Amino acid sequence: MTITCFIRYEIDPFGKAAFEQYARAWGQAIPRCGADLIGYFAPHEGSATTAYAAYNIESLAAYEAYRARLAADPAGKANYEFARREKFILKEDRTFLKLVSGPHGPRQVFRTDVTVREGVER
Repeated sequence: MTITCFIRYEIDPFGKAAFEQYARAWGQAIPRCGADLIGYFAPHEGSATTAYAAYNIESLAAYEAYRARLAADPAGKANYEFARREKFILKEDRTFLKLVSGPHGPRQVFRTDVTVREGVER
């Protein structure tokens, strides 16, 4: 059974660009160290201080081994140090969840009555 780790971050509202840099840096290190990265999500509308990350891992035991590999990984070390130095992460909370609603049906595609042509709605 796969579990999903959701991380909720509270970030400095003036540190959004630093958080985005931090998030991009995990794109190679996290998969290389054994987790299936779903993605990092930075504020867009609404709260300027709430961000998220999510990845899948096989089990809590696999998570512990993954965290050790990530801490030893050169890119992981550098990114942790970047976050400590820049202090844009004020708080982070991890929650481990399991998917209970799958499998899901395919997404349906619908046509709308609104046609946009050359920037003008009709």
